[in-house]
Amino acid sequence: MTDITQTGAPVLRARAAEVPPEEIPTPEFQALVARMVEAMRKAPGVGLAAPQLSVGKRVFVVEDPELLMSALSPYELAERLRVPVPLKVFVNPVVTPVGDEKATFFEGCLSVAGFSGMVERWLEVEVEALDEHGQPVKWRVRGWPARILQHEMDHLNGVLYVDRMITRTFGTLTQVKALYGGKHIDEVKQSLGVE
Repeated sequence: MTDITQTGAPVLRARAAEVPPEEIPTPEFQALVARMVEAMRKAPGVGLAAPQLSVGKRVFVVEDPELLMSALSPYELAERLRVPVPLKVFVNPVVTPVGDEKATFFEGCLSVAGFSGMVERWLEVEVEALDEHGQPVKWRVRGWPARILQHEMDHLNGVLYVDRMITRTFGTLTQVKALYGGKHIDEVKQSLGVE
C-alpha cells in the first residue's frame, strides 16, 4: 500500500538519516525508490520524500510531466517558470541557493492533504546528490523545479511548507483554485495583502 504519511506523524518532523552508499544497490532500497515513484504518480504529485512513506532516509524523487501542467494557462506556466521535469532520484541531497532572487507562490503537500499556502523560496538552486545507481549528480535549476527541490529537501529535515508559509494565505485547495486560479500572482498577493 502506498498511503502517504500525513502531518502529525513524528517521522515528518525528524531529520532523516543519511543513506550509506553501499545500501543504494540493495533490493530493499531499490524497492523503496520504486514505492516512492508509484506513490508520487498515484497521488499525483511532483515530488515525494522517503519520510512521506514513513521511512526516515535521505532520499526524494521528483517528476513534473506535462500532463500535470495542463490546467495552467500559458502565462501561469511562464510566471512560475514551470517546465517538464523527467523522473529524477536524489539520495543524500544537498540543495544550495544560487543568487539572491526569491519567488512566492502557492504550494501544497501530499502530507498536508487538501490545503495550500504561499511560500517564498529561492528562485534558483543547485542540488548535488547520488542517483538511484549511486552515481554523483549535480542539477542547477530555476523556477518551479527549484521550488520542488527545496520543498522535498525540507522534508528530509523535518520541515513542512506550513512552517514557511505566509499564514494569511492558507486555504483549502478547492478555495485557492476557485478564488485565484488563472490570476497573475501579483494580483493574488495584492488581494491577500501579501508584499
